[in-house]
Amino acid sequence: MTMKVLLIATNRLITPYPVYPIGIDYVIGALTPGHTVDVIDLCAEGGDPRVIADRIRTFGPDIVGLSLRNVDTSDSINAQAFLDQYKDIIAMIKQATDAPIVLGGSAFSIFPEQFMRALDADYGIVGDGERLAVLLDALEHNGDVSALQGVLVKGINKKPEAILWTGPIKRSFDKDRLYAGYYLKNGAILNLQTKRGCPFQCVYCTYPLIDGANMRCFDPASLGRMARELQDAGAKFIYITDSSFNADVNHSLAVADAFAKNHVSIPWGGFFTPRHVPEDYYQRLADRGLTHVEFGTDALSDTTLQTYHKPFKLRQVLENHRMANDARLFVAHYLIIGGPGENEDTLRETLDNADKLDKTVIFFFFRMRIYPGTELYDIARAEDNPAYNDVFSRQVFYRTDPLWNDTMVRTVRERSNGRMNWITGSGGENMETVVSRMYSKGYTGPLWEKLIR
Repeated sequence: MTMKVLLIATNRLITPYPVYPIGIDYVIGALTPGHTVDVIDLCAEGGDPRVIADRIRTFGPDIVGLSLRNVDTSDSINAQAFLDQYKDIIAMIKQATDAPIVLGGSAFSIFPEQFMRALDADYGIVGDGERLAVLLDALEHNGDVSALQGVLVKGINKKPEAILWTGPIKRSFDKDRLYAGYYLKNGAILNLQTKRGCPFQCVYCTYPLIDGANMRCFDPASLGRMARELQDAGAKFIYITDSSFNADVNHSLAVADAFAKNHVSIPWGGFFTPRHVPEDYYQRLADRGLTHVEFGTDALSDTTLQTYHKPFKLRQVLENHRMANDARLFVAHYLIIGGPGENEDTLRETLDNADKLDKTVIFFFFRMRIYPGTELYDIARAEDNPAYNDVFSRQVFYRTDPLWNDTMVRTVRERSNGRMNWITGSGGENMETVVSRMYSKGYTGPLWEKLIR
């Protein structure tokens, strides 16, 4: 029996720019053609959740799935939580239909039990969203839903485990969908995932918990064809959504080769780890269209990098920066100030080395958001600080000393000395306003390259 499934992408955050909901494409790929699927992307709908009731009345779904992308902004400078927004969306759904509600997405996979209780949902998918297909199959055939791995059921106590999808991974992209048109008109950035899983064990990171610690690399040839499809749809920039595009150096080069083979001519970029790579690595990627490199550097002090469990040292950061600049790429570094072990000496060292990075943009984030399942969570709980007891309903960041926190922010801002290429946090509403204005004038892509000094 075909079921009518309404999928809702709940993300409304557009700072620093709107992010295409690629996860929805993969869920559609797993559900079709066996089921009829409709999609609401609240970002594309202007952020107004009232559209949900109208769509439910016209579509008449048998089940409603919500993708929860973010718990909050994870930015102590521009803090914003989303739980209340999710509660409002659930209330609107329940007023319009009795159809079961299924939760999924990266935010849900971090706090599955908490979200199930707080939102009073019927089911939850922990880990890869394609598992929704297994849930629907069980519901259709009156199977034992409670026995399904990676699926939580209302009223049944069960250990939440992120189960990796072992079936076919198929992305269903359609340029004629309403939400695709929105992103093409607002920055023209469409995204591409080349693998799942992250082998690194950074102290604060949830990627290995959500996607697994072992990389699942997608076929480069199919990725090349998809990149060309995105280009033909009107994309002016492709963003690679991997946690680290060069976590597998050989695979990343094969993907770039596939782009060239399929005549992908638009620029592309993504997140990179400044680890050991061949001397000509960035030039080879640049020759195949790479323009933007965002380094997840986190610190410029070997002491801090070791404490953060980063898989590289300062020397490698400087080497990767030089090689990327030599390849004439746009370069950005993301730093996290104030994590475990950070002190005035390590902060000074990071800022001294930041001064040495030429032709770049540096994004400074302060303190680390604490998430369960990470080593940071264990470190915080071991300190027996009551402030760390509830990391779900509140945005809880490591280190609660207000004097130290103020000192960190003030020190960075004083050292920046008005430099446009040193940015604190994600930029907040000012950045959002500037980017939206530039998009309305026809600019495309991430735009942070305009700040490079």
